[in-house]
Amino acid sequence: MFKRLLPLLAAALIAGSAQAAPDSLDAIAVDFVKLTLEAGVREDGYVDAYYGPPEWQEAAKAKTRDQATLRRDARALATRLAALPAATDPLVQRRRVFMAGQLKAADTRLSMALGDKFKFADEAEGLFGIRPQLKPLSAYDPVLARIETLVPGEGPLAQRVDAFQNRFIIPAEKLDAVMRAGIAECRKRTAAHMALPADEQFTLEFVKGKSWSGYNWYKGNATSLIQINTDLPIRISRAIDLGCHEGYPGHHALNMLLEQKLAKGRGWIEFTVYPLYSPQSLIAEGTANYGIDLAFPLQDKITFERDLLFPLAGLDPATAANQVALGEATKDLAGARLTIAQMYLDGEIDRETAVTLAQKYQLISRARAEQSISFTETYRSYVINYGLGQEMSQAYVEAAAPDQAGRWKAFEALISEPTTPADLLKRQGH
Repeated sequence: MFKRLLPLLAAALIAGSAQAAPDSLDAIAVDFVKLTLEAGVREDGYVDAYYGPPEWQEAAKAKTRDQATLRRDARALATRLAALPAATDPLVQRRRVFMAGQLKAADTRLSMALGDKFKFADEAEGLFGIRPQLKPLSAYDPVLARIETLVPGEGPLAQRVDAFQNRFIIPAEKLDAVMRAGIAECRKRTAAHMALPADEQFTLEFVKGKSWSGYNWYKGNATSLIQINTDLPIRISRAIDLGCHEGYPGHHALNMLLEQKLAKGRGWIEFTVYPLYSPQSLIAEGTANYGIDLAFPLQDKITFERDLLFPLAGLDPATAANQVALGEATKDLAGARLTIAQMYLDGEIDRETAVTLAQKYQLISRARAEQSISFTETYRSYVINYGLGQEMSQAYVEAAAPDQAGRWKAFEALISEPTTPADLLKRQGH
């Protein structure tokens, strides 16, 4: 009898040993990727990019956990992560903190899908790892007063600014050439400071019917699809803005470096998936916005637009400096968009009021204000990632070095390592 039990006992001991095997960050990362893919099946747009094993994506579609189960499992992963011993490698420790933020975001987004309601600031903190400190709209009135002196005349300031900027619309037949020229210069300036994969490339498309103005769809293997929305006329300044933001040193560059250095270089599988509603987006959008100014200091921007883009678009080069000056002045209004979003999403104002305030404080036409509020309705607190993300990225990079070469080096590290919003605050002394 005892002899017959020996094989069973041995099997039980082996099974128990396997179950007691130590957990690892790599194992948690695998489970996180699979959970993210299934959450993406449940919510369109949840997964912004994926270039990991294709069979995992097929498995996610074939057998998808419901959102309540996914939330439970995200919390279980967070518990497993917290139980891991401390890492000795500082970069591995940052990887662990990064993963904790991604899991908190998954918990928050799945809770929203299950009907939980969050105030704007609570939602933003849960999803993007930072609690926005918003100014009242009255704080932006002095900025409007300064801009009044740049665009004198009769009628509401927003109408005057919109009319002024409409002088710089790129003719439809020249849009492709102008955008490609802008992106090419963004790439040239980025490549002068950081090594890009030799085989990197992108496809450019013009689309309609979107709430956003531009989008980068990263496909893996250093390849992106960049789409530009033509619902509204595109102004000359967007050639550089979109070229840097969606391309270089923005989303295309960031995703390429994460793939090259972390997903492939270190085998960190979690970097093959990008959940849109996560702290990763504050880093991505913030650096993409700041990358415009890093690549094109003010005088460089004026010179390039005046000497190349304006002639290419058939616009008067003599007006380039004034166009850039107005664009720089309106940057100080970026925070107003976040305040309007908070007021609207928290139910403090109705949609019509939100549109009216967007016109006034973003200095845009009603059509552009409608598009802005439509974006807020679709992506909610995601809007913090642009203005606040840019502010934090700029402060981080410029605290790292006083010169352009040093700032480019800090910027490259920021977009190619497991960076979190908390990392940006550390350098600023918060």
